[in-house]
Amino acid sequence: MKKRNIKILLVDDEPDILEIVGYNLILEGYQVITANNGKEAIIKARKEMPDLIIMDVMMPEMDGMEACENIRKIPDLNNVIIAFLTARSEDYSQMAGFDAGADDYITKPIKPKLLVSKVKALLRRLKEQEKNSETLNVGGIEINREEYKIIKENIVIALPRKEFELFYLLASKPGKVFKRDEILDKVWGNEVVVGGRTIDVHIRKLREKIGEDFFKTIKGVGYKFEV
Repeated sequence: MKKRNIKILLVDDEPDILEIVGYNLILEGYQVITANNGKEAIIKARKEMPDLIIMDVMMPEMDGMEACENIRKIPDLNNVIIAFLTARSEDYSQMAGFDAGADDYITKPIKPKLLVSKVKALLRRLKEQEKNSETLNVGGIEINREEYKIIKENIVIALPRKEFELFYLLASKPGKVFKRDEILDKVWGNEVVVGGRTIDVHIRKLREKIGEDFFKTIKGVGYKFEV
């Protein structure tokens, strides 16, 4: 993926944020599209098909949480990277963001150079993940890494990117206990600071979509996938 081809949708109701952040991203060679609220973000995301969406949470018309949930329902956009940019740093707000399908959480105020660094880290991991096109078949479930989809009992189940990556990691070695630190490192990476509860939220979503019995909690240690 060449930098000049990377398209970023920047969503915020504050003109200063759009101008400053957008300017710094353009300087790095990214193509930047802007939107002022959640409704406009959905329309532009569907039209422009961005690689990354950086979106404020508190906005008029439609907030970022609702916009994220709606974007995740669009098949062609299910795997787009979505990072929330918000002044709200409370733990419950972050959990709600990940629950809505976000991949990352960036707290305002943030220095432009730091934001650009985080953007590069997100896109770098995306590039690395796209190199791996392996398909797994485990427990009667087909896991297509290249297309980011799973098939269970002839039914296609769509998962947001981080849920898929967590599921793929656990299913890649059935029976192996993955420690929390290892999961955070391999799924979220060292550049993203998230709490242990983030894993719990994603495991809960996977249990709802795939089945309770596949995911075992090892108290005080982590999780494993059983077939």
